[in-house]
Amino acid sequence: MRRGASFFVVAVGVVLLLGSYIVYTQRVVVELRREAERSGRMYARVFEALADTAADASTALLDLARDIGQSKVPVLVTDPVGNLAAAVNTPFDNLARESPARADPRLRGNERLRDYIALLDRQNAPIVEEGVGTVHIGDTPLVNGLRIIPLIQAGTLALLLLAGVYAFRTRERADREKVWAGMARESAHQLGTPLSSLSGWLELLDERESDPLTTKAIDHMRGDLDRLERVAHRFERIGRPPRQDAVDVRDLVEQVGGYFRARVPTLAHAVDIAAAGGDEPLMIHGDAVLLEWALEALMKNAVDALAGRGGRIYITSARVPEGVRIRVADDGPGIQRELRQRVFEAGFSTKDRGWGVGLSLARRIIEENHGGRLMLVPSPRGATFDVILH
Repeated sequence: MRRGASFFVVAVGVVLLLGSYIVYTQRVVVELRREAERSGRMYARVFEALADTAADASTALLDLARDIGQSKVPVLVTDPVGNLAAAVNTPFDNLARESPARADPRLRGNERLRDYIALLDRQNAPIVEEGVGTVHIGDTPLVNGLRIIPLIQAGTLALLLLAGVYAFRTRERADREKVWAGMARESAHQLGTPLSSLSGWLELLDERESDPLTTKAIDHMRGDLDRLERVAHRFERIGRPPRQDAVDVRDLVEQVGGYFRARVPTLAHAVDIAAAGGDEPLMIHGDAVLLEWALEALMKNAVDALAGRGGRIYITSARVPEGVRIRVADDGPGIQRELRQRVFEAGFSTKDRGWGVGLSLARRIIEENHGGRLMLVPSPRGATFDVILH
């Protein structure tokens, strides 16, 4: 996932969490106000009944019982032997309204009743009232909901902390990449003067009469000079948006294969390079300079794997259902299973003199700049890398 998309997901998550927290707390405030209103009505009815000695106390008690029911407080009363005597806001409300003679046979030794009483007692300590029995009181939905608030607060704080750390690291990484991009472009600019000078000297030597060996050397020098100019041109692309030119992958594969074929050992520990681009054009939109850089990094990795032993390297291209595939494979010793997950990490290298940036750079060019995929795929021998471009 790209950094922009990751930041957007984190931002949306923070907004949703904060929004849900605000909505939930507002609902809690509404419920608390209703609870306060019910308690006020209950107190008013009790004081009215106490003040008016001529009033029927049963009416106040019925109103009080109704208000208790509306408060949704689970209340269950059992007699001294554990039988159900009364229940409000519990699964046993209907049974409690029946006569004890009919209710007791079904509830005596009822495991469901005992389990529910144990649940209420874990929430609040039971109250023993002489002449009434034992009163078991549970928590209201409001109380249960209030327990979630600390968890929501902790989650919000943790998410905000993670978002802050992510933003800081992203900013730090962006600043670091900006510095490196500036240094790369400045290096390309500094290389321009000596490259122009070398080009002039080669033109001067080419005009002189020379033996065939010198002429051949001049041709190779001119090829290397062109190569240096392409490398300098690559450095200029760092930090800039990739181009979206029409690129024939077939030509790109044959070009990279031909370049390495002229420069790998051919005598002791010979390395044979087979490049096959296919019979038909494989057109994509991308930056040919950057794609060439990525493929050269994969080829260089294969050449290093065959150093001191010789072998064969294959670079091929073909059309697949996902798009266009470029495969770079060698028949060398391969990559150990425990290291396969780390080959694309920046700075990771199995070579003593390696910098560990080639495969990391190749993946960035393929995936971040071109929206493709670079994978190390299983193979019976050696190492095989697949590039998928759309």
